[in-house]
Amino acid sequence: MTLTRRTLLTTATTAAFLAATGTAKAGTTGRHIPLQGAVNVRDLGGHLTYDGETVRPGLVYRADGLSRLTDTDVATLSGLRLAKVIDFRIPLEVQYDGADRLPDGLTPVSRPVTDNGLYARLRTAIGSADPVRQEEMLGGGKAAAFMRDVYRTFVTSADNRAQFGATLRDIAAARRAPLLYHCTAGKDRTGWTSWLLLTALGVPERTAVADYLASNTFRATYDAALRAYLKQAGLMQNPDLLIPLQEVRTEYLDAALAAASEVYGGLYRYLTAGLGLDHRTLAALRAQLVG
Repeated sequence: MTLTRRTLLTTATTAAFLAATGTAKAGTTGRHIPLQGAVNVRDLGGHLTYDGETVRPGLVYRADGLSRLTDTDVATLSGLRLAKVIDFRIPLEVQYDGADRLPDGLTPVSRPVTDNGLYARLRTAIGSADPVRQEEMLGGGKAAAFMRDVYRTFVTSADNRAQFGATLRDIAAARRAPLLYHCTAGKDRTGWTSWLLLTALGVPERTAVADYLASNTFRATYDAALRAYLKQAGLMQNPDLLIPLQEVRTEYLDAALAAASEVYGGLYRYLTAGLGLDHRTLAALRAQLVG
């Protein structure tokens, strides 16, 4: 943990700030929901907060793309009794990957958060089947640098901030009606939202970061299989170039936090001035989800 991140995190909420000098037990990573057509669907409940309370399960879910769900998967989602599904994907992603498959009566709320051209960049690099071009686009640290830029836009883009703020306000006003948000891989836009939410609830840093990094575990088999397929199909000579784009890393999270520090002076001001979450909304989040 960097000193910068500690400083940013402990100002996220009054409860977390007051507890920062004490000790806290970290809760376990939120419950994974196994599906056939999605690999990174999780319940954010079950984590312990600084003051020993628990994030209520069954109220907020994070996920990757839902366009390839099977009928059995849709039945599983139906059992979650979701009242709202929020889709962070941009139109290009929906165009190529397809619309969400959801239980009857649910229509996703489109709330696109820019990926800074990541999806188009991937399609261009892979579609070229040119190892020289792929190396030029993704090699030499370029892929990781691109991801850091993506995370900075979570702070610097007014449109992105509006989407994140609206989502957190929806959760605060949900009256304990279950809600799910997702993007394509369920790791970056979804991961940032989840990290913000857990932090705002007073969950210890190591727990919030562990939840963020858990995407690497849940996506590992799928992502490795994709790289193997691309090599076997002759589309990529060195598919490991994709790894920085497939993974989540603390350096990406730190890039967003550094931007929050530069633009807003810290995470608390990013939440309030940047995302428009007033003290009443932050308190409602905690009242809804912690107990």
